[in-house]
Amino acid sequence: MLSRIRLELARTKDRPEGDPAHGYEFIAPLQADGHINAEAWKKARGRCTVRHFAPGRDQMEGHLIHTKGRRWAFHYDTTREHEEDEPGWRFDSHVFRAGEYVSITEHDGETRPFKVVWAKRA
Repeated sequence: MLSRIRLELARTKDRPEGDPAHGYEFIAPLQADGHINAEAWKKARGRCTVRHFAPGRDQMEGHLIHTKGRRWAFHYDTTREHEEDEPGWRFDSHVFRAGEYVSITEHDGETRPFKVVWAKRA
């Protein structure tokens, strides 16, 4: 079953209150316990999209990918040569439920914490 998940920047040194204008919305197949289902992703990968938003930056759209070594990442459909995938830190073991936290290494090389705001059926 595909779910739409919203992540918003959690508290950081630069943003002590977090930032709801900086985050991700993505679609992924979640198991009942909130983990990403890798087998279901294989069948639905074309529908597992992502939208990245941040103040002062153009919105980016792409896909959730599963790379060699079982690493999940966001890959953007862009023509910019220097844009690289944004890996999620241990997405294979994290639960995607409201109130949980995950980390993502963004294009600037910084790994930031994001709070799961909601996860609902897509």
